[in-house]
Amino acid sequence: MTGDDALLALRAHADPGRAEGLVSYHKAEREYLGLSNAVTGELAAQWRKSTPEQGALVALANDLWASDVYEARVAAGKLFLQARMRPDDRLAWDWITSVVPQFDSWAIADAVAQGGQKRLMQDPARLDLLEGWITSEHLWTRRAAFVFTLPFCKARHPSEVEQAARIRVLAWAEQLAEDPEWFIQKAIAWWLRELSKRDQDSARSWLETHGERLKPFARKEAARYLP
Repeated sequence: MTGDDALLALRAHADPGRAEGLVSYHKAEREYLGLSNAVTGELAAQWRKSTPEQGALVALANDLWASDVYEARVAAGKLFLQARMRPDDRLAWDWITSVVPQFDSWAIADAVAQGGQKRLMQDPARLDLLEGWITSEHLWTRRAAFVFTLPFCKARHPSEVEQAARIRVLAWAEQLAEDPEWFIQKAIAWWLRELSKRDQDSARSWLETHGERLKPFARKEAARYLP
């Protein structure tokens, strides 16, 4: 599968009417084809399965990303959703982290983050890199530190590694609790809300100590599942 072939496949599903709505909604200047998330995801899954060699998958992701077509960038992010990549996933991780500084919309950022989450869980030591993201001047890089680490909230009985990751990310949230950016406030609230589904005590403790530093909407969102 070449980048040109993939773009042709995406364009075959174009919906101009829906594309107009996406332009208005996302407010980022690029081409929009109007594909649904389901169609984009299905195509990405097909390409992922038919391109087992990691270098070729990264080359396809590069081509899709370079087109700057909205759906192509979303599809590029979804090419790395395998739970494990053999013998390692270094090329995939390097590609994912290389495009983080280019994020300019939540939808593209979240599509790439899905692969980033899988790669981070494959090698949790990569948290060291994310530590530096929280001080970035780039809004979307700061936000990515929280979105990439959401899987660490999922276990009801976390391992030592998962528990250590939770403590670490909660410290990042403490550091950015007064960040004025709406998307950072939303990301912290999202992380705490997900944590509260499995570990109410930790989420409640954080909010009792630092919650007043969040904006009211974020504090309310973070506490949504807390009694």
